Amino acid sequence: MNDRPIADYALLSDCHTAALVSRHGSVDWLCMPHFDSRSVLARILGPDAGHWLIRPAGTFTSTRRYLDRTMALETTFRTPTGTITVTDALASGRSETGHDLGLHAPHLLLRVVHCTEGRVTLDVEFAPRPEYGLIKPRLTPVEGGLRCHGGPDTFGLCSPYPLEITDMARCTADLQAGQYAGFALQHVAAGGHPTLWSQQEILTHLKDTVAAWRAWSGHHQRYAGPWADLVDHSGRVLQSLSFQPTGAIVAAPTTSLPEEIGGVRNWDYRYSWVRDASFTLDALWVAACPYEAEQFFRWLAQAAAGDPDHHHDLQIMFGIRGERDLSERELPHLPGWRDSRPVRTGNGAWAQRQLDVYGELLAAFHKLREHLHDADEHTRTFLIGLADTAAVRWREKDQGIWEVRGEPQHFLYSKLMCWVALDRALDLAEELGAGERTPHWRRARDEIRTAIEQEGWSERAGAYTQAFGSDTLDASALMVAIVGFEAADSPRMRATIDAVKTRLTGPNGMVYRYLASTDGLPGEEGTFLLCTCWLAQALALAGDVEEARTVFERVAGCMNDVGLLAEEVDPVTGELLGNFPQAFSHIGLVNAAWAIHQAQSRTA
Repeated sequence: MNDRPIADYALLSDCHTAALVSRHGSVDWLCMPHFDSRSVLARILGPDAGHWLIRPAGTFTSTRRYLDRTMALETTFRTPTGTITVTDALASGRSETGHDLGLHAPHLLLRVVHCTEGRVTLDVEFAPRPEYGLIKPRLTPVEGGLRCHGGPDTFGLCSPYPLEITDMARCTADLQAGQYAGFALQHVAAGGHPTLWSQQEILTHLKDTVAAWRAWSGHHQRYAGPWADLVDHSGRVLQSLSFQPTGAIVAAPTTSLPEEIGGVRNWDYRYSWVRDASFTLDALWVAACPYEAEQFFRWLAQAAAGDPDHHHDLQIMFGIRGERDLSERELPHLPGWRDSRPVRTGNGAWAQRQLDVYGELLAAFHKLREHLHDADEHTRTFLIGLADTAAVRWREKDQGIWEVRGEPQHFLYSKLMCWVALDRALDLAEELGAGERTPHWRRARDEIRTAIEQEGWSERAGAYTQAFGSDTLDASALMVAIVGFEAADSPRMRATIDAVKTRLTGPNGMVYRYLASTDGLPGEEGTFLLCTCWLAQALALAGDVEEARTVFERVAGCMNDVGLLAEEVDPVTGELLGNFPQAFSHIGLVNAAWAIHQAQSRTA
């Protein structure tokens, strides 16, 4: 069983895929060449599912950081005899200067060791296990490393030292102050021949990758408000979750990291949810110039071709290349993180109806309109269709933002986002060439407002609630203020904010999204970081800036040592839970910081 905390891991990305590296120097999650590829290293989900370890032999302590304005990780290991650094990165292409980050990614994981003082004995273990640990591949020694064959892919490992090969590859070596040792793992398609890079080429690849990330940060990041370092770093994390070839954005780079230790709420998040991606673009408006937004909208319009119309829902998520069928299956041979079964690939939510997606897409397009220049006719037609469908289908039941696996309901959040879809479409009508639709859109928007005000408010709960006619609290009701439906300092919103603070907040001061017993699934879950950020944002909008800052700092305090957030936090132990790192959480942090910054500016 892998019991290493989720917070022990750091993220690497080349905007095609991602890796997770532990503070002890083990790569325990890697899918190549893409986010949704079958894993080759997956020890985070099972002890025999693959890992790549580089660390000192014997006792050591470790600290780590991302190199300035990059997603290249530097881990410093101190031993009784000396000190080494290990710098890890998924390589970018050469000569990438900012907007093209990841365009020419060579599918290459770099690990460069540098002895900075004294003398250190190095331990290396490479145990690839393709297809989620099902395959023990054939490891063939070659000059300068080895080749790994098994399943549909081929890998090449570059090593400066001879490798002892059994069912894994091992070596030990002594490094003295000033010496370097470069390792590299490359993926090629079946039948291909990986390049065995020289030591100088490995160092050059690392230098180019650091330069590419710094060029991206220099071109994109201009935020100058409070917590600028956290906001800029979250912007790089969100960029790391983008799939450069299409513009798709994954919700997280992992699968089946649980919402409850030992529980069954374990999902595959390596796909592009329309909602999450729209929220990501919205946050990048603050944390980084969303240059890639135009690519995303073109990709989504193509992926959703034929949707929406008055008879079909817009699919709520797609594969990163635009795939629609994301059927869910279980991997019974994997025990899961801390025995949290089942491990799943695919996600059954792809077939759900979630009516909120129309509003999130149109809200993102509306906010980013200055960056989108002239949308092509296909994209304009797609966006008009979103508003038309929201105007017709808002009265229907759905599964809502939290993808409940029980009976459909009239979720407040879904109605609210249909209102947002029409509100933003009315403002965009002229540039979309849809002026003749505005009377119809305006009537529907007014009807939704009346319905929310009459049926979304519960006198018994004293708050806006989860669904029409329900008394169940739901943190998504805070969005009533955040999207501009109602002023945050109105009596109803004040009451809703107070209800969330007093009745939907755990002992750690963080917010539950709702009471888990209402969603049709067994077990419980942790407090939700995005919802806590919503509370900070709503407080800031209501003018309670100091309290908003307190809530924000509570969220920031949940970050691990390299500034990453999972989806949830255990309300008692404070441990991070859920897929990692989670786009939603970094989105919430960026937007809350921006709201507090704006509130402080208004006060000043």
